[in-house]
Amino acid sequence: MRRGKKIVFVDAFAGCGGLSLGLMQAGWCGLFAIEKDKFAYETLKTNLIRREAKFKFAWPKWFKREPISIETLLTKHGKRLEALSGTIDLLVGGPPCQGFSCAGKRKQDDPRNKLFKSYVQLVNVLKPRAVLIENVRGFTVDFDSGSRVHNYAQNLRELLSENYDVHEQLLNVSDFGVPQARTRYFLIALARGVYSGNPFDQLRERLPSFLRSLGLQCPVTARAAISDFEIGMNERRPSVDTAGFDELGYGGPRTQYQRLMRDGATHPGDLRLARHAEEIVHRFEQIIELSHAEGRLNTSISKELRARFGLKKKALRVLDPDRPSPTVTSMPDDLLHYSEPRTLTVRENARLQSFPDWFAFKGKYTTGGHLRRLEVPRFTQVANAVPPLVARAIGDLLREILEPSVQRSSTASRRQRVTKAPELATQV
Repeated sequence: MRRGKKIVFVDAFAGCGGLSLGLMQAGWCGLFAIEKDKFAYETLKTNLIRREAKFKFAWPKWFKREPISIETLLTKHGKRLEALSGTIDLLVGGPPCQGFSCAGKRKQDDPRNKLFKSYVQLVNVLKPRAVLIENVRGFTVDFDSGSRVHNYAQNLRELLSENYDVHEQLLNVSDFGVPQARTRYFLIALARGVYSGNPFDQLRERLPSFLRSLGLQCPVTARAAISDFEIGMNERRPSVDTAGFDELGYGGPRTQYQRLMRDGATHPGDLRLARHAEEIVHRFEQIIELSHAEGRLNTSISKELRARFGLKKKALRVLDPDRPSPTVTSMPDDLLHYSEPRTLTVRENARLQSFPDWFAFKGKYTTGGHLRRLEVPRFTQVANAVPPLVARAIGDLLREILEPSVQRSSTASRRQRVTKAPELATQV
């Protein structure tokens, strides 16, 4: 039996809440979320936990609303969690991915790589009807630790397959209307007997109608996502939350995607501009102009340009305004605007990740040094998140599979239409 009449999920490794938000937009009821970083949790709390939130978790009385790890939760509230066994429809989450990532150096011994085992322990306690996991593509790659070959995706599949039918897919989020060419690993595990087919096949079939319901056509380009934030269209004024910085005003949306992201917000926050020195602005102007001339956009600037400007950074890219952006990263100086000599704001990155404009990010903007492994500031929160549009599409699908009344009505309507769907990324 499900908990009450609502279809319920729990989010582990919740981060700032992108996956939870998408599921709630799809009609799911969130019971609670687990996140140990104080900055990410503050963002989660502001948007999805506090009483005034547009979407919010139900939250049990026994669970204090504070940052916490899965290990601590299992230790402190093991009996409470055991009492929930069999009442949760879906357990979701994405174990921290930095050690698996192909962006930069993969840390094969990164302790965060083992956190998915805590997730599996939570699965064993809660016994949900379904499990949803997202991670970077590197999660599927074999590596030799010196003693044996590891493949975390394979290990996870083996741990879950005893009680679940496990399905995996590499998905490009731009297929879902997200203005970003970002490929991620997704796993859906369904309790035996729940569903006989492959949920990713059904996801592909449903995708055209999902996009039509939002008024979107793929691909959504970087310009279509953030052109309303161009400095030339908006006033520049002192930042309301950081002394010594400027931020953008806002004049209004120009595209359907921008109108969708406005979602009732009065004024988008997180529009603080980077404080670039005059010589940096001049350098960025030349890099943007020359990258356009070379036709080298959305990819690392050429060796010649790096040599010309004495740059060691290899990840610097200029946005292509006419294509989805490359993968948004936690480093705010990895991407340059397509026409303005500056890096992107937190809000612009959030737009490229499909966060609505009312979703406010909290904590530091950036961090550095050894703190990069200890803190999750705003730019990192955005980069680490599951794009809400992708979570919403998957949430629609899983709700249909797990909620019989929705499944019957959706199946009947689907039989009345035949739609050719775009191909999703190759199955793992």
